[in-house]
Amino acid sequence: MKAKALDNYIIYNEETQTYEMDREQAVRDDVEKHRVMHMLKTILKDWRLYLMLIPMILVFLFWRYFPMYELLGCFKLTEVGVDVADQHYIGLANFYQLMFGNATLSLEFWRAFRNTFLLSFYGLCFGFPMPIILALFFNEIKSNLMRSIYQVMTYLPKFMSTVIMTTLVIMLVKEDDIVSSMGILSRFLSWIGIIPKEAAEAGLLNDPKYFRAIYQISGIWETAGYDSIVFFAAIIAVSPTSYEAAQIDGAGKMAQMRYVVLPSILSTIVIMLITRIGHLLSIGYEKVILLYDVETYETADVVSTFAARYGIEGSMQGVASAAEMLNNVVGMVLVIGANTIARKASDVSLY
Repeated sequence: MKAKALDNYIIYNEETQTYEMDREQAVRDDVEKHRVMHMLKTILKDWRLYLMLIPMILVFLFWRYFPMYELLGCFKLTEVGVDVADQHYIGLANFYQLMFGNATLSLEFWRAFRNTFLLSFYGLCFGFPMPIILALFFNEIKSNLMRSIYQVMTYLPKFMSTVIMTTLVIMLVKEDDIVSSMGILSRFLSWIGIIPKEAAEAGLLNDPKYFRAIYQISGIWETAGYDSIVFFAAIIAVSPTSYEAAQIDGAGKMAQMRYVVLPSILSTIVIMLITRIGHLLSIGYEKVILLYDVETYETADVVSTFAARYGIEGSMQGVASAAEMLNNVVGMVLVIGANTIARKASDVSLY
């Protein structure tokens, strides 16, 4: 058969002097035509798996997507008892009032934004490496029983509620409004001279300059063990032959960690780092509200607590929504920037 291609899909058959569909394209068209049928067959075949997805889909719908409707309040004039869609559109007035309008409001917002960034940045610098270090140490424990015990001990704080965890922190430093004496941690720090005795007696959580340190240390204690699971899973996937080759070359334990383990889990570290940067400005209000008071607003007030205070207590829902929206937009920009840099620097990226 002599045929001449006219384009990518239609060919001209010189013997029959007719136009014919290319066979590969005909197969593609058939697949596309019956795509819905194939999809339904796949769903019916694995219906149990899709049934398990329903709770997660509902959670995302009710707690992630439907609340986005209220973000329209950023651009509306807040009116009590009036639906967001029926409120008057005022453009970017809430953003202007938040950042440059009212002097007191703007001062508190920029203070909260600075505190949010600093708390997250310190958490990234000091909190992110700790799960990696823990995973490296767990990998060096030869006894499976002892490793399991140590891992469970580090995982436990993650499964405590925020109220219980913050109560334990308060009891360790023991403010005067909880009990009359210093806690064991405050007493120890005062005894070795790290903090003045007067500050320990007054309560470390009452002093703005100690809040960030307490927040970060308690955060590491709470999440480091649980976050190490991902890195430990990546470490145990490293081939034993890599360790054997390093030992033949005379590498000790530290050298194996540096030249074998860390390069092997670099892609996991980069992905987790990008994810962590995405939450750089996302500090929940629960823990902060349970630990801070008016005296520590200077270093403890964050965007989420600022929005809760003005949105619920101050009846300024539009301004509060604008604060959260601005915070989330900056977080999204950080994710895109971090992902772009990682993709160009190491060919490893989140997307």
